[in-house]
Amino acid sequence: MNISKDNTIKDEVISLIKQLPEDITLDDIMYHLYVKQKILRAKEQIKLDKTYSHEQVKEMAEKWLK
Repeated sequence: MNISKDNTIKDEVISLIKQLPEDITLDDIMYHLYVKQKILRAKEQIKLDKTYSHEQVKEMAEKWLK
C-alpha cells in the first residue's frame, strides 16, 4: 500500500481492509493498520536518511545490554 498523490490515507485504509479475509476480527484489522503505519513511518525515515547501519545498531545494543 503506497500512498500516491491521487489516494488519500482513507482510500488506502479501505483498500487494505478490502484485501483482508471476511472472517477477520477487529483486533486483527487494528494490528494490520498498526503494522502499515509502522511501515509507512519507516519508509519516510529512509527517505529522510534517518536510519542506522547494522553496525551502529549492534554497537547501541551492546551498550544497552551492559
